[in-house]
Amino acid sequence: MASLLKSAKHKGMGEGGGAGYKGKSKADQNELEQSAEGSSSKPRKDKVLMLCSRGVTQRHRHLMRDLEVLLPHTKKDSKLDTKSSLHLVNEIADLHSCNNTLFFEVRRHEDLYLWLCRAPNGPSVKCHVQNIHTMDELKMTGNCLRGSRGICVFDGGWDEDEHWKLLKEMFTHVFSVPRTSRKLKPFIDHILLFSILDNKIWFRNYQIIEKDPQQPSGPPQTSLVEIGPRLVMTPIRIFEGSFGGPTLFQNAEFVSPTAMRAGVKRAQGEKYRVRKEGQSERDERGKRRREEVGEDQLSRKKVFA
Repeated sequence: MASLLKSAKHKGMGEGGGAGYKGKSKADQNELEQSAEGSSSKPRKDKVLMLCSRGVTQRHRHLMRDLEVLLPHTKKDSKLDTKSSLHLVNEIADLHSCNNTLFFEVRRHEDLYLWLCRAPNGPSVKCHVQNIHTMDELKMTGNCLRGSRGICVFDGGWDEDEHWKLLKEMFTHVFSVPRTSRKLKPFIDHILLFSILDNKIWFRNYQIIEKDPQQPSGPPQTSLVEIGPRLVMTPIRIFEGSFGGPTLFQNAEFVSPTAMRAGVKRAQGEKYRVRKEGQSERDERGKRRREEVGEDQLSRKKVFA
């Protein structure tokens, strides 16, 4: 800023014969300083690319539609055919001029994984999404203006560990709508809440309602009404690069849903095996008991011999 002011000063002195800048008032000098500060700071231009993989269900499509309504700075693309070459998402984001990516990866037509990535250099995080409830399913009374900006609110647990701080920054860039968005409405009427409980991220959306009090001199009464959607995300791994690279954080407590289903089936198989073993033991005990007692004298073979 000092260099800009110095160049402006020399320019004014050259045009006014050495007294052009000195003759200006303080208001003109303040306007010059504000214009210099405004030219040095660039506005944030974040665009989010939203796409999914093959095999999404109806609930997953409704969730993507709800998030697209909440985030007017998103650009939606068609489904990605491959699940192994995720680096192709960076090329799609470059074609759409997006620097953030929301990729919904579906496994076995029931398990949903969410990738949040900063394209094209990273970092990226992979989360497991559970307890999905869409707007149409909840039937909430709240409502908000389409294209309005939302306030991202984080609780105190996000400042405890380093990986939570990194996730907070990534969620801020993805879910906070910049002022440079073309579909943006200059209105703030809802809150996007991110809470941490049991090492999981709980997402909620609330409408801000302001009612005039009964007394005209009093402040307006503010209340929150939930709109939807709802979802719970479990961070699995944070990578340094975009969709890969060195691992910065790994959740050791995470158990994949495939392993959980295999454990349930294994427990059911163990119950069946124990029941069959008990049945065979009862049959063997009855057979030994009949052999030890011997044949009865009044049996049919003895009487009708």
